[in-house]
Formats: sequence, C-alpha cells, structure tokens
Amino acid sequence: MAATPVTTATNLPEVGIGMLGYGFMGKAHANAYHKIPYIYWPPPAIPRLISLAGRDEGAVAEAARRYGYESYSTDWRDLIADPRIQIFDNGAPNDMHPEPCIAAARAGKHVICEKPLARSAAEARAMLDAVRASGVKHATGFNYRFVPAVKLARDLVQQGRLGRIHHFRARYLQDWIMDPNLPLVWRLDAHAAGSGALGDLGSHIIDLSRFLVGEIAAVSALTTTFIPERRTAAGQTARVEVDDAFEAVVAFENGAVGTLEASRFARGRKNLNTLEINGEKGSISFDLERLNELEVFLPEETASDTASFATISVTKGSHPYVSAWWPPGCVIGWEHTFIHQLHHFLGAVVNDGPVGPDGATFEDGYRAVLVCEAIAESARSGRRVHLTYEED
Repeated sequence: MAATPVTTATNLPEVGIGMLGYGFMGKAHANAYHKIPYIYWPPPAIPRLISLAGRDEGAVAEAARRYGYESYSTDWRDLIADPRIQIFDNGAPNDMHPEPCIAAARAGKHVICEKPLARSAAEARAMLDAVRASGVKHATGFNYRFVPAVKLARDLVQQGRLGRIHHFRARYLQDWIMDPNLPLVWRLDAHAAGSGALGDLGSHIIDLSRFLVGEIAAVSALTTTFIPERRTAAGQTARVEVDDAFEAVVAFENGAVGTLEASRFARGRKNLNTLEINGEKGSISFDLERLNELEVFLPEETASDTASFATISVTKGSHPYVSAWWPPGCVIGWEHTFIHQLHHFLGAVVNDGPVGPDGATFEDGYRAVLVCEAIAESARSGRRVHLTYEED
C-alpha cells in the first residue's frame, strides 16, 4: 500500500513576525515561533518569520538563514514598513527598545519587547503611551511568568490558600562578569544598558514580586560595582558606570515585606533564581534551576500533625501550560517558557484577548522600571524611597 501524501494547507491564519536582534533572545524567540504550531494544536495562528534585523550584515544574514526567516535587513525601519509583518518582536539591546517599539506601535503593529522595557521610566512611559494610543497588543518579555510552577504559585496565592502574605524574598545570581579582563560589553555600558544587575536580573524578580504578591510601595537599597574600570574593544580603559550587584528591602502596598537581591558576581552561580513566599496559612518556595518543582507548605490542608514542605512535580496536564506537553513526570525546560509566552501573545493578537494579567504588558514593564529607578535612587541617596504610580 502506497503512503498517503500529507497536505500542508490549513485554514489557520498566518501572522507575520519581524524580529529586531539575533543573539541570545533572537534564538530563544525563533525557537518558540517554530514550535508553537505543533506543540499547541491547533495554534491561534501560524507564525510566519518574515524578516530579521540587526546591525552586522554578515551576522544577521547568517542568523536569518539559521532561524528560518525569509529575509533580513540591517535597518529595523524596513520591518516597520513591511505590510506583511503584524508583530514586531524586539530582542535588541536596551538602548534600541524605545524608538523601534514606538515606531512599530504607531505603524499599527503589535509589539513584544524584551526586558527591561527601557533604560529609564521616562522611556518606558513613552513606550506605554505609544501602544495605548495606537490600540495594539503589547507585552514585556518577562518569560518567568510562564514557568508552570510560578503560575501555580500565583494561582495558590490568588485562591487565598496562603492567607495574608507576610514575606517575599527573591534572589537572582550569576557570575559571568567576574573576570576583570572581560571587556566593556554592552551590558556593562551605561548608555546601552541603563543599569547593570539591577535591570538585567533585578527586573525579573521585581516583576515576579508584583506578579505574585502585589505592588511595591517603598524600597531601601544599596548597589555596588566591584570592578570600576574595564577595557573597551579599542583597548582603552573606561569607567564602569553600572552596578554589579544590588540589595533591597521592599514594602508592599498590602503590608507584606520583602528582600530582593541580584548579582553578577556570585561565584559558581550560573542562573540561580529563587523565591519564597510566606503567608499566614503556608509558604511556597521555587528554584528556577529546578523549574518543574514547587515546594509547598500548607499544614491546614493536610491531616498530619507533622506536616512539612511537599515537593510538587508541576508536570501534570492539569497544571498551568502543561497540557500541550508530555505525560506527567516528563519535564520541560527553560526554553519552553518562551513557547508559552509567545503562544499567549499570539492568541491575544489573533483573538483580540488580553495580554495581562498572566502575561506582562508594557504597563508591567513600565512599573518594573519605576521600581528599578527607586532602588537606584535609594542607593544613591541612602534614604528610603516611596513609589508613586501615575494614574491612568
């Protein structure tokens, strides 16, 4: 019996993707776009990778071939002008977030931008105003919201299972810039990055604190730079004007207190991101390096007088985002958070649905930048800083 040919035609719509940036995040996002159509079936739409933009023509041409884009450009404006592109995906360095995203929004394109949304609250507010004025869908790339265990933690908090929240503590630790001979790459350049560990790592745990507990009302903080000078690509010595680490004590609007810590000088830590929530009825603990697990302590819900933390394997089909994947116990990985995130955003675009509260919007990105600025100001002044959020 002859094999039956498979038809590739579907009735699903296509959504054109234009991506700015081809490095670390460009790779993660391209991987997600390719997998959405067969992991989530049927998907809300088929992502069509139209064009990839970057400054280095040789590098962006090679990345476009590797990632499966139909074309490439060394000018991001070509993506804005292309009528085939409906979603503008910005994975460029931080100084390239505001202008392209604002232009894309004004052109009527839906926008997802990697975190931190901008180098300053003023930039982030301009981006938020632009997407609101145009009515396009918008998202900030806080992919850790889409870890199944993190979403389960939020569900437990939202259901009141932990009762009143007393404490939130989070730390995000890496060690990749400890070598004093590491040159002044863009993440160490204040003009390009805006801040150091604060925006790079701290924005993630700030967003998780807001996602899981609520708005931050006040901060007391310190920052430090361990290596004050580095060599530039031209071989000259330049001052490092971004932080290598920060520590902050925070007060939440709901009365909870917390600590936030991020460092890129934690020897031996490659991507340690942990958090713990303590409430009147129980506690939750999460470690990104064990992202399929959630530690839960809910003594009132157990029959034992010797209740202790239980390790939940967040891999069942009933758990958040897991139904598209494998049988229980078959774990997923870091890269799958981008599949969840971009599938969610694609659905919001196609079905005119909300991005939040599960996904982070530009408003979430803006508020995270406000907290980053408050931490930096507290570190400069040595005083506690109270946050004020502009009313819509």
